[in-house]
Amino acid sequence: MTITADHIRTTLIAYLDQHPEDKHELGTVLGLLDDGDDLTSRKTLPGHVTAGAILIGPDNRVLHILHNATQKWLLPGGHLEPYDQTLLQAAGRELTEETGIPPHLVTPRSDTPLHIDIHPIDANPAKDEPAHQHIDFRFLFHTTADIGELPTEEISDAAWRETDSLHDEQLKQRVTQALR
Repeated sequence: MTITADHIRTTLIAYLDQHPEDKHELGTVLGLLDDGDDLTSRKTLPGHVTAGAILIGPDNRVLHILHNATQKWLLPGGHLEPYDQTLLQAAGRELTEETGIPPHLVTPRSDTPLHIDIHPIDANPAKDEPAHQHIDFRFLFHTTADIGELPTEEISDAAWRETDSLHDEQLKQRVTQALR
């Protein structure tokens, strides 16, 4: 069963119950859902939902990956697939695909995202994609494992970094709070 608009809405509302300060920014997502936009499809413009993972290692550092397409250090994550059943499951799948860490060595903290971020994505002429936005549902995971075999067609490196290396101040604060 694929991820539905109702699942996205339920997950978003659970998140907003915990983080009411984000209602202004994320209200637009509820509006898109109300309008019937298929936010699970990467073809939906001006934006669509993605799933991301904030992976915390045994030393409380955060895993970052060097993504080949952007040449930027990012958190693991990506587009939803038709066989994904939940946003949490999609985040876990992306985490495994991009880091090589088996799913049984990763534990989610909650089925509610720690952070939801809307950010711009540059046009990608190679994929015939215009510039658009990702509505990234980011879930917190813990592991005692180290980085596995990286999918070199997508990822060229991975590194554990201190929480302070997170660029988004709100995300940095939430991760720091979760580690207490």
